[in-house]
Order: sequence, then C-alpha cells, then structure tokens
Amino acid sequence: MYKLLLFASLFLAVFSTSAAKIIDDEHVTKETDCFTGIFADYDSWHQFIAQKNKRKAKNEEAYLKRIKAFEETFPQDMFDNFKANLTCHNFKYQVDNVEVLGYIIKPKVIKNKLPVLIYNRGGNGNFGSVYFAAMMRNLFPLAEQGFVVIGSQYRGTLTKNDDLDEFGGKDVNDVLALIDFIPHIAGADESRIGMLGVSRGGMQTHLAMQHTNKIKAIATIAGATDLVKELTFRPNMEKNVYVRRIPNYKENKQAELEARSVMNWVDKLSPKVPILLIHGSDDKRVSVENSIQFAKALDKHQIPHKLVVYEGDNHFLMNHKEQLESELVNWFNSYL
Repeated sequence: MYKLLLFASLFLAVFSTSAAKIIDDEHVTKETDCFTGIFADYDSWHQFIAQKNKRKAKNEEAYLKRIKAFEETFPQDMFDNFKANLTCHNFKYQVDNVEVLGYIIKPKVIKNKLPVLIYNRGGNGNFGSVYFAAMMRNLFPLAEQGFVVIGSQYRGTLTKNDDLDEFGGKDVNDVLALIDFIPHIAGADESRIGMLGVSRGGMQTHLAMQHTNKIKAIATIAGATDLVKELTFRPNMEKNVYVRRIPNYKENKQAELEARSVMNWVDKLSPKVPILLIHGSDDKRVSVENSIQFAKALDKHQIPHKLVVYEGDNHFLMNHKEQLESELVNWFNSYL
C-alpha cells in the first residue's frame, strides 16, 4: 500500500499545475510538465530519494548502497541532458466516458516531423505504472533518438477505480485512442507510427493491431503470445491477475485467454507490418518460449520479423540495456 500511495503521489502531484498543451485535441483535458515538483531539478529528486531511503534502510551501509545505486542508474548529467532537450508531459484523456492518464515525450527542437512510438506498458492496474523514473530509464532515451513517444497508463491506474483494467479488454481502447491524437501533435508524423509493447504490453500491442491499419512496425519485449500455455509456466497469474482482471474469467476461461493470445490468429496478421521480438533467455515472469514459438509461427505464415534472445538475461533485460535500445532504434528507423 505504501508503494501504491508513493507512486500515485509522485505521478498525480504533477497535475497540480497545467502546462501549455502538446496535444491539441478536445479529448485531452489536462497536460502538465513531467519536470515539476520533486522532478523540477536533480537535487530535489535526489533529496527525496535520500529521505525515503533513510527511513527504509536498516543501517548506514544499506542506505549508502541504495543512494549509490540511484546515482549510478540516474546520474545528474543524464537528468540535466534530458530536461534540457526533451519535452515531457503527463495528460488526462477521455475514453468510453472514463478518464485515463497518459504521457508524451518528444525532443524540444524538431526540424522535420518525427516518427511516433506508441508505448504499451507491462503490469496490471497500478503495478507497472509508468512513473518518472521509468520514463527516464526506458522512454527518454528513445525520444532523444528522434521519436515522439506516447503511452497510456490504462484505465483505472493511479485512481480509485483500480478495477477498471480488464487486462486486454476495454483497456485496449485506451491504446487505440492515442492514435487519434497523433495528427494533433506538433512535430509528429502521422504516417510513421510504430508500437512498442513490454510484457503485458506485448499482448496489448497485438490486440490493438486487430483494430487499426495505421501502425507500420511493432516491437515487443518479453511479450506473452499464448496465455493458455503460459499458465503452466506461471500458474499464480491466474489467481493474482486473470481472475481479478478479466471479465467472466471463471465462466469463460479458455475463450478469454485464447482471445488475448496472438498465437491463435497469426494467420490474420498483416505481412506489411514487421515484428521485432526481444526476450531474455532466463525470464522468470514470461517464458522465452512465447517469443520463440511465435517466431516459428511467423516464419510459417511469412510475416517479416526478427527474434533477439539475450542469453542469461531476465525479464527486465538489465544486462543488455544498451543493446536493447540499439535494436529498437535501428528497427523503427528502418521501418518507419
């Protein structure tokens, strides 16, 4: 509960002051600068982290270890560079009469229109929400390479209605709505849109692709492609996520899982949309077999794709961050 309240406060605090809108669309009701509050400058953020860890650390040695890890992961020169060169806004938007939270990141200086990446996060409900540190670690580097990055937190996230996330149900509309905003974003090229999904976001990506032909290329990282088989690998997903999130799950378990598994409609995928699959061989959250077997199915149906498996790495690909970024940038630069 403490983590939930912390993440919610970090994310929602930035909505206290409005910023000039990046997205000129009536469905976007409010935008705020990401670099506000404790994220207004590096010292404020560092002080907040220091105070939080001072309370949580068992001793001085543990405290210093945590601070060192923070400084190594988020050095000041990196923060200052991103703040100087990127525009980042959180925003609220309406989908199906539900208020949803989203975010958009793009370079401050844009000479020519830039390709757009729709980012589909992992997790469910509040778990996996994209707060500032996650943006800085995973999304700012992509925007710095010349992309407009836009994503959804999915309905209910960081609100009192945490039960709205259907894990691949109506929440897919939250992703599709972002596509309609792109023509209203200054500097965004609506003819060059890619989609990037991580973990659950991989499933979200394939579900969204059933309803649009505006995406030119996609990439998934540690994506689940067969939820039925995945249950044998990680059975606790049923109790912890599926039963709670998926409507009518107990009555229609097989049908609901199959409807969320792209392996069941590979034959309907467009041969014009290339797919990049990235996975860690030692992923304990989503089996690497999801990507391996999906790649074989794509081969069979002659869908252009590339499979990258990082040996010995985990779900978060902690040991291959630079290679991962390079793969993604090269992929989308090639096809967008």
